Amino acid sequence: MTVAEARVRVRVVAAVVVAVAGVAGCGTEPVAAGPAPAGSSAETYPVPVQTVRPDEKALRVPTTSDGDTAFTLIGLTTGVDTLIGSHAEYPAKGQFVRVRMSVVNNGRSSASFAARRHVLIDDSRAEHTPDPQAMTIKRQPDVIDLGANVRLEYDVYYDIPKEAKPQALRVFGGPTLTDLKDETGTEIPLAQP
Repeated sequence: MTVAEARVRVRVVAAVVVAVAGVAGCGTEPVAAGPAPAGSSAETYPVPVQTVRPDEKALRVPTTSDGDTAFTLIGLTTGVDTLIGSHAEYPAKGQFVRVRMSVVNNGRSSASFAARRHVLIDDSRAEHTPDPQAMTIKRQPDVIDLGANVRLEYDVYYDIPKEAKPQALRVFGGPTLTDLKDETGTEIPLAQP
């Protein structure tokens, strides 16, 4: 092998190494917010199992995406009369409903995520926005910079009429190239059909 051939071979090997490293660094597999599908052989993180809170019902709805953001609704609490925080006790006008969720940003860059924007839809199709006082008393996030492949788990509190029953949650994952103002959102049923 000549010196020129050796140089060409080194350049080809270097180019292949750079290409493989570039592809490995920019993964295209989205991070799943919920459990791996049944029968999946994909390796999973050992995320500790959490006990459901005494007044909460575990939800088993599939992970749903809105743009680059994946949502897994994991808990639902209804019929709460009063919230107690570190410095306040706050009565409901009707009943407080708490939705626990896990959110993962599957995008390649961070997203300005409005954690208090989700809309609860009840059995009469009335829409309810998060209760700002309840969210503040329970110290839940507002707008945060959700980094690429970052997972967040938190609660959203609503004050809805006492007789209303939560049916769905419309979630907003942040701006995307096809929905720059993030106006549409995605509706997730709170129970399996």
